[in-house]
Amino acid sequence: MTIMVFRLRHILLTTLVLLCGISASAASVHLSVQSVRGKRDIGVGDLFYISYEVNDIEEAPDRPTNVPGAKIMYFERTGQSSRFTSVNGKTSQSYSFTYTLTLKAVKEGQFTYGPVTIGGVKSNSVNYSIGAQPAAAQPSAPDQSSGQSSSRDAQNSSEGPRFIGKGDGNLFLKADVSKSTAYEQEALVYTVKLYTTYDAIKFIGATAAPKFEGFVVEESKDISTSLEYETYNGKTYATAIIARYIIFPQMQGQLKVLGNTYTVSVDEREYYHDPFWGNMSVPKPLQLNVTPNDLSINVKALPSPVPSNFSGGVGQFKITSELPSQNFLSNQAASVVYTVTGTGNLKYVKLPDLNALYPAQLEVYSPTPEVTANVGRTNVSGTAKFDYSFMPLEPGTFTIPSVDLVYFNPQSGRYETSTARGYTVNVGKGKGSEKSQTRGMLAFHPQLMKVGSDLSFHHTPYVKKFGYWLLYILPVLMLLGTSVYYRAYLKANADLLAVKSRKASKVARMRLRKAAICMKKRETDKFYDEMLAAIWGYLGDKLRIPMSELNRQNVSEKLTAEGMDAARIEGLIALIDECEFAKYAPASTKADMQPVYDKGAEVINGLEEAFKQIKQEKK
Repeated sequence: MTIMVFRLRHILLTTLVLLCGISASAASVHLSVQSVRGKRDIGVGDLFYISYEVNDIEEAPDRPTNVPGAKIMYFERTGQSSRFTSVNGKTSQSYSFTYTLTLKAVKEGQFTYGPVTIGGVKSNSVNYSIGAQPAAAQPSAPDQSSGQSSSRDAQNSSEGPRFIGKGDGNLFLKADVSKSTAYEQEALVYTVKLYTTYDAIKFIGATAAPKFEGFVVEESKDISTSLEYETYNGKTYATAIIARYIIFPQMQGQLKVLGNTYTVSVDEREYYHDPFWGNMSVPKPLQLNVTPNDLSINVKALPSPVPSNFSGGVGQFKITSELPSQNFLSNQAASVVYTVTGTGNLKYVKLPDLNALYPAQLEVYSPTPEVTANVGRTNVSGTAKFDYSFMPLEPGTFTIPSVDLVYFNPQSGRYETSTARGYTVNVGKGKGSEKSQTRGMLAFHPQLMKVGSDLSFHHTPYVKKFGYWLLYILPVLMLLGTSVYYRAYLKANADLLAVKSRKASKVARMRLRKAAICMKKRETDKFYDEMLAAIWGYLGDKLRIPMSELNRQNVSEKLTAEGMDAARIEGLIALIDECEFAKYAPASTKADMQPVYDKGAEVINGLEEAFKQIKQEKK
């Protein structure tokens, strides 16, 4: 009897343990609400979380489509756990999954969420309250986020730190220039530097080009290819140079550089609290439109007095000459090449008037310089070749003088001179010499030989005929006509500036033809170089303004003084701005070249017609 009672108690105890084990591993779903970083209250704009504790159910919950008073940000599984139980040698397993619903409060009020059903098991419901909160009070990331916890709105508030440029404490742009005070035409370096604490930068693109007021600009390709780290205002940032320009001020005074807008795409970290894993974060795509700070540069005029033979070059230059041979024939073309090398405003260097330096027996023809420029990290360097053609007009020994290149060196603050060597040339008689022409004329007219041997005209039967005297009259008339024409030619070309002014339209059209060729070849940079050269060259020649003094202000004043109407001047300046903007804009934003070319031809032709009309009215 006692044994039977003992066995019955053992069976009942075992059954009770098993029932307890089954009860412990029963499927369940439990919901709970947590606010960010343990805040008791949830305000409009705050993040908060609803956690799903799912026990012994393998089926995953459906993603919610609507949560009262809140916007759904994320829903994903954030944790799992398992547990093993052994009773009398029998092992059982239970498991649990955690799903976190990240929400952003958007509406005030008292709200209820749930219940939800997962795998046939129904959960509880949860209540939460959303109260009013200033829109600027955004939740921040946990303290252990390595300096990335400050929100953008807090940093842009009046109480937050101030950063150079328009951005926020986690990403902003800072513009710098190598000198805040410089001389006219001196090369300056303008850079745009990116500062960021974001984990990943996916895209950086300029929506417009910087606005350089009163500068000639060369864009440098020397920008950062990798990130570097720098401490700024006590905070460490990853930095990169995203834009670099070499700029040349064209006028004195306070000149401004206005920063352009960049679009930057990054991954921002969004933080939430998981009951199992603790504080966690997920990447969130973010796009920022950021503008660097504007700059003001004080530009000084070049020191006075400016040498009369100043080339317009500001930088450091050297000139050399090359003459392949020193023996020539009269009326036979030859050439001498002058090469200018160095750094600075190389494209605007001009040589002296060689017609005034060379002997009168050597006729010199001005060339178009061939410039090869390299835009580097701190300056523009390269070479400019001037291939002068000349023609000896008569035999003899002549001296080609040395040529001085006078430039201003901003480092020393002085005008300096580099000299190309001169040459002594020997000119022999060419086929087109004066004596050979005379002999040819005598050979063509054999009767003249007879006249030369017999001065008794009355014995010659041809003396009384008109054709006989015509042989004497025609050469005299030709000689007088040639003399008059040559004197008029010398008078018309005595003033070199006047000659350039008359030929300004012709030279500009040649430049426009080169621009048209570049347009057909889709050589965008060369096209805008030729367009700007055509416009500035035409204005410099037509208005008789040296290239070193050529700028928008001088051109406007000179055209106004000439009587040009304001609308035409504004159209000209607008065309220059459009060409310079298109030249230095990113490739993706460059305008179609055909309208620019048509407008350029129209402006130059219009100016030429206006000049002619003004000249006629003055008569």
